[in-house]
Amino acid sequence: MLESLKRELRDANESLVKLGLVHNSTTFGNVSSLDESRNYVAIKPSGIKCENMNYEHIVILNLKGDIIEGEKKPSSDTNTHLEIYRNFPEINAIVHTHSSHAVSFAQAKIPITCLGTTHADYFHGSIPVIRELTKKEVCKDYELNIGKAIVETFKNLRINHLEISACLLHSHGPFIWAKNLEEALEKAFILEEIAKINFMTLRLNPSIEPLNSYLMDKHFLRKNGPNAYYGQK
Repeated sequence: MLESLKRELRDANESLVKLGLVHNSTTFGNVSSLDESRNYVAIKPSGIKCENMNYEHIVILNLKGDIIEGEKKPSSDTNTHLEIYRNFPEINAIVHTHSSHAVSFAQAKIPITCLGTTHADYFHGSIPVIRELTKKEVCKDYELNIGKAIVETFKNLRINHLEISACLLHSHGPFIWAKNLEEALEKAFILEEIAKINFMTLRLNPSIEPLNSYLMDKHFLRKNGPNAYYGQK
């Protein structure tokens, strides 16, 4: 089972390159996934380019962060992933990228507002920017504190993490999560496309208003709600 998980995760990290979310010449971005029992986390090794990575490089940990399998050092973002998993129990996959348009919003400290139905099909509201960490939080347990700040933001703002399954790290970039790897990769790609569309829209009309709530609700719920009717059964 863990061998299958490692192979799937190796392919998922390669998909970041195929989707244009990570350049193959860089080590930007990473993907993690839980096994079916939710006891084990597979994650990309730190500093390994996708072109040089095979499934045997994938690291397996438990939710406490203990290494179960793998000789490589896990991603430097591991503790962020683990903190999200521990607090968002319905999700089983996480993607982190440095995709250019989403990073632009993160660096500008501007949420990705829902301006149209393309956004509403996937995210039920604005993609929030996580607060800036304090110097103490950065200097000690930095990656863990990023995860804590994500959880804190969603709790304090009463954001449903399944309906808005992404965030922008202050001055950093996006984190996206979902119930499975395929969905997490799709949402990571869509988030970058939405950021690009928003960037162009705001250049054309800087005073554009957010999409009205009833149209946003309609598009999100017809695809993701309990009575969804979009797509095939």
